[in-house]
Amino acid sequence: MLFESQYNPPAAFFAELAGADALWLERHEHYHKQTYRNRCLILTVQGVKPLTVPVVNGNRSEKVKTSELEIDYSQNWIHQHWRTLQTAYSSSPYFEYYADYLHDIYVQKHSLLFDLNLTLLRFYLRCLRLQIPVEFTAEYHPSYPTEAVRDRRDWLTPKAAHPAEPDNTSDHGGVRPYPQSFGASFVPRLSILDLLFMQGPAAGRFLT
Repeated sequence: MLFESQYNPPAAFFAELAGADALWLERHEHYHKQTYRNRCLILTVQGVKPLTVPVVNGNRSEKVKTSELEIDYSQNWIHQHWRTLQTAYSSSPYFEYYADYLHDIYVQKHSLLFDLNLTLLRFYLRCLRLQIPVEFTAEYHPSYPTEAVRDRRDWLTPKAAHPAEPDNTSDHGGVRPYPQSFGASFVPRLSILDLLFMQGPAAGRFLT
C-alpha cells in the first residue's frame, strides 16, 4: 500500500491498511499544498475544523520534497493545536488516555514535517494494533501500472466530500460510524484522533 505522508491522518487511511502487507510512504514527491500532508480535520462544537502545520517558505513549498520540508516554528502552532484539541476532546472518554503520549511527540519539535508525521503514524499504528512494516520509496514514480503496488497517494483529500475512488463502496471510507462528541449525524473524514479519543483501545474495531 502506497500513501503520501499525512499529518494525523483520517481514520480511512488506517482502514485501508487493515489488510495490507506493508505501508510504503512516498519520500521523493514534491510537496502539495492544501492536502492532508500538513493538515487534519477534527470535530468541534462549531463543526469540522482544520488544523494546519505551517511550513517554512510556504509560498515556495511546492518546489521542495515533502521529506525535506521544514516546519515553521515562528508561529505558535503547537500551542494552538493543543488548545484546540483540549477544547474539542477533553471531555471525550479517552482523551486523557492518549494526551500525555501525544503531547510528548509535539514537544519534540521535529524540524521536518515528514519526521513529525512519521512519529505520529507509528504511534497510531501501535494504538490500533496494526502490525505492519513501514517502508519508504527509493525514487519518485508518477504512477504504478502494476497491481503489485496499490497506489493510494492523494486518494484522501480534505477538498472532497469523501474519498474519490470508483471502487470505494462506503461513504465513510471504510470507517464504521461511531458516537462522536458533537452533532446528531456521523461526520466522516475526521482525523484518527477523533476515533481514538472516542473509542480508545476499541478503535480498531471500527476500521472495516
